[in-house]
Amino acid sequence: MTEDQNSNKNYQQRNDRGRFNRPRSSKEWKLLEKMVMSSQDEHRKARRWGIFFKSLTFLYLFIVLMMFNWSPSGVSVGDSHVALVELKGMISDDEDASADRLVKGLRDAFEAEHSKGIIIRVNSPGGSPVQSGLVYREVQRLKKKYPEKKVYAVITDIGASGAYYISASADEIYADPASLVGSIGVVSDGFGFVGTMQKLGVERRVYTSGTNKAMLDPFQPEDPKQTEFFATILADVHQQFIDAVKEGRGDRIKDDDLVFSGLFWSGRQALELGLVDGLASPGQVAREIIGEEKIVDYTPGVSPLAAFTKGLGVAMADRAMAVLGIGTVSLQ
Repeated sequence: MTEDQNSNKNYQQRNDRGRFNRPRSSKEWKLLEKMVMSSQDEHRKARRWGIFFKSLTFLYLFIVLMMFNWSPSGVSVGDSHVALVELKGMISDDEDASADRLVKGLRDAFEAEHSKGIIIRVNSPGGSPVQSGLVYREVQRLKKKYPEKKVYAVITDIGASGAYYISASADEIYADPASLVGSIGVVSDGFGFVGTMQKLGVERRVYTSGTNKAMLDPFQPEDPKQTEFFATILADVHQQFIDAVKEGRGDRIKDDDLVFSGLFWSGRQALELGLVDGLASPGQVAREIIGEEKIVDYTPGVSPLAAFTKGLGVAMADRAMAVLGIGTVSLQ
């Protein structure tokens, strides 16, 4: 074999190896290029998402840290301040103004080293006597445990029934001249469908193992004896309310049966009856009575999940009870 033939053979072998190591056509090359570019793109996207989630986690931890060290009002809890707990809306176990939430806020407010006094800002028509009594007794307990910290209930729009029950636990009560105050009474309401069922020709059938088990059934005629018995329960709860108010207010409240009749008054009228100690806003009480400009809100927040589930479940149950005329005892 000549030198030129050897040279051509070596060139052909090198060329064959080149064709073996790279795509045989432009289509194959483009496909490989797409795969490489796609892989790089996915890698870049994954890296961006990783950075995003890491940043989100850092932000979450930062917010949690700030919540532990700063108040919602922007005042450091390490500074001297007035602790505020909000009593707003219907007082009930499944509402924002539940005993659990209010008690937690009050405990945090009392336990805070730099809180100089506690304000319960009240804007509620009342609600459950049980929930109201639980908060009342907890305030009394905390006052004994922290005698150096006074409690002030400040009524804004309305502080009636169960809300006034809780307010009576404070050392002093303040209101706006136009606030609605009082309504020291107990109510239980519902509906009766007996006449409607008779007109429709519907017969009520209920079976019990006790003669009074179906007491106050809205689909049956009222039994005078059962009604009288239920009235004793209402009277007993009412007396508990009266005793709590007298204990909290002492001789400041007028000894007048009208005060405990369920009537309510304006803030100015309530002052004359001894239901409140003065006319002032929460800010005025903080500045002029406690002597602190700074106010820190200790009211526990409500999680979005809790609000959502409450809206779906509890509201539907309450609506069903209202339609059926099933009443509950309440201070309102």
